Amino acid sequence: MLKALERHKGGPFTQGPVVLVVMDGVAVGPQDEGNAVMLARTPTLDRLSKGLWTTLRAHGTAVGMPSDDDMGNSEVGHNALGAGRVFAQGARLVQEAIAEGRLFEGEVWKDAISQARQGGILHLLGLLSDGNVHSHEKHLHEMLRQAAKAGVQQARLHILLDGRDVPADSALIYVDRLEEVLRELSVDGRDYRIASGGGRMVMTMDRYEADWPMVERGWKTHILGEGPHFASARAAIEDCRKRGNTNDQYLDPFVIVEDEKPVGAVEDGDVFLITNFRGDRAIELCRAFEEDDFTKFDRVRRPKVFFAGMMQYDGDLGIPSRYLVEPPAIQRTISEYLVHSGVRQFAISETQKFGHVTYFWNGNRSGKFDESLETYVEIPSDRVPFEQRPWMKAAEITDRLVEEIVVGKTPFLRVNIANGDMVGHTGSLEAAVIAVEAVDLCVARILEAVKTAGGMALVTADHGNADEMFAHDKKGHIAYKKDGKPELKTSHTLNPVPLYVYDANETPSYELAQCEQPGLANVAATILDCLGFVPPEDYEPSLLQRKPN
Repeated sequence: MLKALERHKGGPFTQGPVVLVVMDGVAVGPQDEGNAVMLARTPTLDRLSKGLWTTLRAHGTAVGMPSDDDMGNSEVGHNALGAGRVFAQGARLVQEAIAEGRLFEGEVWKDAISQARQGGILHLLGLLSDGNVHSHEKHLHEMLRQAAKAGVQQARLHILLDGRDVPADSALIYVDRLEEVLRELSVDGRDYRIASGGGRMVMTMDRYEADWPMVERGWKTHILGEGPHFASARAAIEDCRKRGNTNDQYLDPFVIVEDEKPVGAVEDGDVFLITNFRGDRAIELCRAFEEDDFTKFDRVRRPKVFFAGMMQYDGDLGIPSRYLVEPPAIQRTISEYLVHSGVRQFAISETQKFGHVTYFWNGNRSGKFDESLETYVEIPSDRVPFEQRPWMKAAEITDRLVEEIVVGKTPFLRVNIANGDMVGHTGSLEAAVIAVEAVDLCVARILEAVKTAGGMALVTADHGNADEMFAHDKKGHIAYKKDGKPELKTSHTLNPVPLYVYDANETPSYELAQCEQPGLANVAATILDCLGFVPPEDYEPSLLQRKPN
């Protein structure tokens, strides 16, 4: 049984509420013409930067990724923010499970291979890139090699094209590398090939039930084999390119056919594995496979297959029921501690990031710790391309948050403002500038409410994105294409994120603490300090310390 937190003898840093503002995708990037954060008019952030602030690591080992070459993302960022400690994340867990052979020694893999060897086709679906945010191509390649080694004769690949965590027009690089592996393995009677695909923001990879038709398009394409016919994935991608669609994440669905028949429609007796390790954009397809009373769209038919995910994407709901690698066990998050200490909490975002301030913040846990002490508010996201409406739902989120702050009954409130990330992924610099300006306006309103309530605000981000809209070469200079235009960058960045401290009290009793290489995990203890609690001993240390008397 978790115990209540100990009260600090020095008391809280503020008598009012503590508000955590996560400016999703707004980091401290290079000062050049590709930095939408720098180019935007941000009087609020400029004012905060003249006060108490520091930067935090939000990528690589600081958020549980395998190396410091790996980008952070909203999932691992909110895990770290809410847990107060760094846990090995999906990318690292899967990498280790494959390297050590544990994945292939597990019962789920063995059962899948056994069914495939009895005549069923092995289907593998996932994001095809080396972005290491949702998946990594090397994991897929090794799974194929191990399947071949184990005697699986037929395998079909259902590829989701990235263009978001990697360069926008890089799909053919990954397809060509995959085709090379498939040629290598398609010997001695084996038949391994790509069966279907399309852009990740068009099909299959919806999240938080924002757009079930995306999943339906994926189901028709991957499972039923319905869609535009092509002889190869390369031909499908080149056709999209000719029609003006150059951003991989929006490429049209396609089905590979031979003699006018799909080569990889899913049938009874087959095996279907999802190779993504990140859960938010895999859960809905799992539900379509596993739920008997599924009503989100007409599946037409649900083949009886051996189905499993790379990981269990939702431990509380048991989605999926079978999985290859154990997910990180994150316990004793700050919210759980606060509930056991009788502290009311409020969390809000729009649909695109609602799960991050709830599910991921709570250590990949669905639901609440205590209904009576927690309020979650989801503002439905627009269903239009984000560059067409870069202000998104920031104003509506802020309206509701300000209302809750002013009421004054909730000591701790948290919000994710999604614009910097979601618009940053589009590759539109102009839209990203507007997005950051919208965030700045909303932060100003939040700070005014905090001032009225006599509280504190911690303003940070979960990772970078809008801070680097153009790619850079190895020397750190903007990379240009042959036509003289900058190479767009739609992925997250490796840049540090800010942590601004705002206090309605102009003479605070604290100062910045000296923390070596602070990261997002330090924020939880900082919040507890502000609220007047002694952080757990194994939490990363607070970024604030009391001033000496």
